[in-house]
Amino acid sequence: MPHHSSGRSYPPVRRSATDLPEEYAQLRAGAPVAEVVMPSGDHAYLMSRYDDVRTVLSDARCSRAATVLPESPKLTAVPFDAGGLFTMDPPEHTRLRSLVAGAFTARRVELLRPRIRELADELLGPMAEGGGPADFNEAFAFPFPVAVICELLGVPFADREMFRGWSDAILSLTAHTAQEMLEHKLALVGYLQGLAAEKRRTPGDDLLSALVGVHDDEGPLTEHELITMAMTLLIAGHETTVGVLGTSVFTLLRHDGGLGLVPSGEEELAALVEELLRVNPIGDGGPLRVTTADIEVAGTKVAAGSAVIGAICSANRDESRFPDPDRFDPSRRGTAHLAFGFGPHYCLGAPLARAELQIALTALARCFPSLRLAVPAADVKMHTGLLVNRLESLPVEWG
Repeated sequence: MPHHSSGRSYPPVRRSATDLPEEYAQLRAGAPVAEVVMPSGDHAYLMSRYDDVRTVLSDARCSRAATVLPESPKLTAVPFDAGGLFTMDPPEHTRLRSLVAGAFTARRVELLRPRIRELADELLGPMAEGGGPADFNEAFAFPFPVAVICELLGVPFADREMFRGWSDAILSLTAHTAQEMLEHKLALVGYLQGLAAEKRRTPGDDLLSALVGVHDDEGPLTEHELITMAMTLLIAGHETTVGVLGTSVFTLLRHDGGLGLVPSGEEELAALVEELLRVNPIGDGGPLRVTTADIEVAGTKVAAGSAVIGAICSANRDESRFPDPDRFDPSRRGTAHLAFGFGPHYCLGAPLARAELQIALTALARCFPSLRLAVPAADVKMHTGLLVNRLESLPVEWG
């Protein structure tokens, strides 16, 4: 693909924390396959309609592995490393995914629910004792998913502030320089190498110890794959849930009823979480892929070697799939959203993320039934320049 320095920029500009970029509705209506320029300066095709996004996510010719080829267009100046779940295609992706899939099955997550509830309560207690107002992000939305993934992986929770800064840089679109992104990535790699060495000396009952054992004893996991897997699970295991938990609570507090909208019934709670996932995208775009053959999408021919992006956030607001798509409707049923992707790269941690959101909202509604925004909604801002959506802060009060 050619290198561009001007044109429609990706991701589109978000003008507020409450609304998606307006450009997506315009693209769905008139330019469902649009040429854009990524933060790296490289050219890509952006798909905005539900059916087209699902095609891009599931078509084997839209490759994750091709994104790390030297000649391929890049999303950012420092792309993800080869040898990880985000940069592999089947069958290599299938082999790597199978090594950790057992830890994230719905059955395994059900067994984890009591401990996840304990972790939520352990954080909500100090939040209540501290009195309001408080920044919900700092008090709960960040430490709760971090505590869960740290316990699952065997990463010290006390180190959370270190890897918070590292992961922000790794997930940067424009918020960090290329040098900062590289330095933070190398720091996280070094940290995980040291942690893996500790697990080798003193194994625990955690996923990282199990992965070290697979690498050492059975050999299907290389050292590079081990560290890349650990990095992927640590970052993806908390960053996405941190963001969606914050924006979901923000959504509830902007609507009549607030946390009173959180139902006690399991089916109703599950439906609420699905709607929150639909209207609160993990990011304002979608994952990058590169075509390995010529394809045609919505009547547009896309040549082999092209960067393609399926805008999941836009697909989940497609008028042809979701009636009144911009309205938050806790009782909505019907077409499945694409928040966790589609096809072979469907999010490994989806059952865990759903459980965390259900448990967090239930605990919040129980402990803070009067929780409300401490500032006007218009004053709440979205962090800019990252692959993931996360509020800068969410001031709340209660009582």
